[in-house]
Amino acid sequence: MKIAVVYWSGTGNTEDMANILADGAREAGADVDILTSDDFASVEAYDSIAFGCPAMGSEVLEESSFEPMFTSVEESLSNKKIALFGSYGWGDGEWMRDWEERVKGKCSELIGTVICNEAPDDDIKGELKSLGKKMAQ
Repeated sequence: MKIAVVYWSGTGNTEDMANILADGAREAGADVDILTSDDFASVEAYDSIAFGCPAMGSEVLEESSFEPMFTSVEESLSNKKIALFGSYGWGDGEWMRDWEERVKGKCSELIGTVICNEAPDDDIKGELKSLGKKMAQ
C-alpha cells in the first residue's frame, strides 16, 4: 500500500499531525511519502492520500499554496481512499465540515477525519495513529 501524506502547516501543528498519521500507516506496513502541498502534484502513484491543512482566515483552507494544489488534484481522487486532518485556533471546525463535503463527491472513500484545537494532545495523537493504520488496510 502506497500512501501520501500531504500537508501545509503555518505553526507546526498540522506538520506534527502529518508525521503522527504517517507513523501509524508505517506501523501497519504501508510505504508512506510525506510531502508539503508545494511538493505534491499527482495522485496516480498512491493508493490512498491523507490531506492536512489548518483552518485559515474565516475557516477556509490555506489559500496561497494548499488550496491551489488541492483544486488541481481533486478531480483525480475518484479511485482513491482519502483522509483529512488539520488544526484550528478559533471557530468550530466549519472548514473541515465544508472540506469533507467537497471530498465526499470526489473520492471512492473518505476514510476519516481528525481535527484538533491548536497542538495535538495524546487523544488526538491516538486518533491520528489509528487513522494512519486504517489507511494502510
